[in-house]
Amino acid sequence: MLLLGCRPAGRTTEQHDVFFGIGNSARELVPALKAFWPEAGGSLHVDAWREVTRVGQYRIAVVPRNESQPAEAASLIHLYFLNLGGYKQAQFDEFHYKLLLIAPDSATAIRQARQTAFYKHTGFTGATAHVDDKYGVDVDELYQVRDILAPELKQAYRLQITPAPLGEEDVLHLGYFKLQKL
Repeated sequence: MLLLGCRPAGRTTEQHDVFFGIGNSARELVPALKAFWPEAGGSLHVDAWREVTRVGQYRIAVVPRNESQPAEAASLIHLYFLNLGGYKQAQFDEFHYKLLLIAPDSATAIRQARQTAFYKHTGFTGATAHVDDKYGVDVDELYQVRDILAPELKQAYRLQITPAPLGEEDVLHLGYFKLQKL
């Protein structure tokens, strides 16, 4: 999971998007990043990245499609990416919080998102916190991660989600990372 940034031609502020890919390193994903956002040109960079191996009480693994399915049916729970949006009084901005959740369906994922501190404390009458998306709910974007992977990755791999005891969280790599320095 990588947070990409760039300043496309004709824009006055930096733009951002989130990219999900499969690789052995962030560096290995650079060609896919450039193909994902070609209009970014030379200003494309990474502002944050995370190797997603754990979400809550679940372990996430990328496995080849030809491996046998685990005992739990893959369709019972899914990995969701949500982009929450919200506002603060007297701040000329929309703030965002990117979130990964495990849930059986999008409605449950939205209910879980509404329990976050961001959702509860970012918004006020007339400008409520929300999940930006086309579903008309309080979410900016909501996707099953498997659905936003590149087609060739979806054909070759699947996400295996298994219960795991509480443990270390994924490391968040934060900062300004030029592609050639990943």
